[in-house]
Amino acid sequence: MSEATTDPLAGFERTTATYDGETRPVFRAGDGPGIVVMSEIPGITPAVAGFARRLVDAGYTVAMPSLFGTPGRERSVGYLLSSFTRACVSKEFTAMATGQSSPVVSWLRQLAADLHAERGGPGVGAIGMCLTGGFALPMMIEPSVVAPVLSQPSLPLPFGRRRQADLGVSADELATIRSRVADEPCPVLAMRFTDDGFVRKSRFDRLEAELGAGLVRVEIDSSPGNPHGIKRSAHSVVTEDLVDEEGHPTRAALDQVLAFFAERLTPASGS
Repeated sequence: MSEATTDPLAGFERTTATYDGETRPVFRAGDGPGIVVMSEIPGITPAVAGFARRLVDAGYTVAMPSLFGTPGRERSVGYLLSSFTRACVSKEFTAMATGQSSPVVSWLRQLAADLHAERGGPGVGAIGMCLTGGFALPMMIEPSVVAPVLSQPSLPLPFGRRRQADLGVSADELATIRSRVADEPCPVLAMRFTDDGFVRKSRFDRLEAELGAGLVRVEIDSSPGNPHGIKRSAHSVVTEDLVDEEGHPTRAALDQVLAFFAERLTPASGS
């Protein structure tokens, strides 16, 4: 799927999945262990599709649900704002409440379980970005999710100290997650830019306090005067703000994601 194309979703099959009475489009491609890719705001943009294509080229089956926005549409300021507003008022996304996961996570768990039943192997990967960035954490209630990646996890929105440190999971979910991280073990990979106003340091500190050595913490310097000239507004680690050059910290983060999936999802590595 590595050939250049004007259609960002060329090579992906548009399917649907229905759980909890809700039917959503799911774009699928590839052959190998499964990975659920959850797009950032405003939706499945060409950059998000390009990231998913990398996973396909690396030997994975990608299931990429459309949770908001128009699949394949280019990112723009107006599109971003309208998609953000609609997602934040949707009953499927918990934008402000603390101590709970978004209702759509139940749907995503079932998608992951079906993907694992179909593709087999030790389990499936899951990566969320921005508003979906923290969803891979409560998805760990589903045992088949063995490679969770949190990229710029932004919910609940960081208004007030309590929300800034909240993980978007319930107490019961967190207990199960801690148990899996410690007992299996099942590590969690989390990524952010250091000056990202949507993902504060306190959220990653809380992740580390809860998960201990089970957290793989990746923080990319975006402070003023940083050596790579990364802008303070940088947010999207593996898509819009990725600099695909050897030696750049965003490329190193992308490589770390690929290595994490390879380690956790390759059958020879066990579960």
